[in-house]
Amino acid sequence: MAALSFEKALKDLEKIVEQLEKAGLSLNESLALFENGVKLAKFLREELEKAEKKVDILLKDEKGEVKKEPFELESEEAPSAEKEDSSDPGKDDDIPF
Repeated sequence: MAALSFEKALKDLEKIVEQLEKAGLSLNESLALFENGVKLAKFLREELEKAEKKVDILLKDEKGEVKKEPFELESEEAPSAEKEDSSDPGKDDDIPF
């Protein structure tokens, strides 16, 4: 499975799940599909763990400590701290009608 890409493995696993959800498979067919699904799930989990380790390495600071930072896309706007509190029941400015 080393030559298998993450995306291909994920698609294959989705197909297996769809097949298992359908009726009409024999016990042996179901078991074979299930076994392949477990292998694919293990492969996917390992690939995700590798990716997480690479991200941790990239986030290490000068001291070698991992800095935990929330992930935010650059295109998203960060919520403004100056935003008015809409939970104030005395404010009618935010009512849309």
